[in-house]
Amino acid sequence: MTAPRYLSALPYEPARIYAAAVYCSDGRLGDHVDDFLHNGLGLPRYDRLACPGGPVALTGRLAAHWEARGVEEQLRFLAQVHEIRKVVLIAHVGCAYYSHRLRLTPDEAEAEQVDDLRKAVLAVDRIVPGIDVARYLLRVRGAEVAFETV
Repeated sequence: MTAPRYLSALPYEPARIYAAAVYCSDGRLGDHVDDFLHNGLGLPRYDRLACPGGPVALTGRLAAHWEARGVEEQLRFLAQVHEIRKVVLIAHVGCAYYSHRLRLTPDEAEAEQVDDLRKAVLAVDRIVPGIDVARYLLRVRGAEVAFETV
């Protein structure tokens, strides 16, 4: 018995874009992140580093220690092998990592996320000196999903 096969209608594109994105693995937002990176920032393809809390893994928080090791090593690897020149950091308001793992109220969480994005920029620069880093806060309002520069 042979396994069913799915053939993607999308052709393979070998050209690199030299960009990576670090964002939360919340599956409700993945298509929106793709849309923003493709259409908002003009990145047709990018390397993905998705984990709970996204950029929080790069902040040095003790609670994110294990996530940090993986994300830092992956980013270092991608920078070397895929020649990453730009990193996009995206945090989202209402992230369960902040409410459950860090036990912050919604008001506390948003302020912490903005500060964590700042810290993550410093970490990316330490991992890959001189790289271009952009940071955004994703906000859901009803059915609307907006990306704000931080």
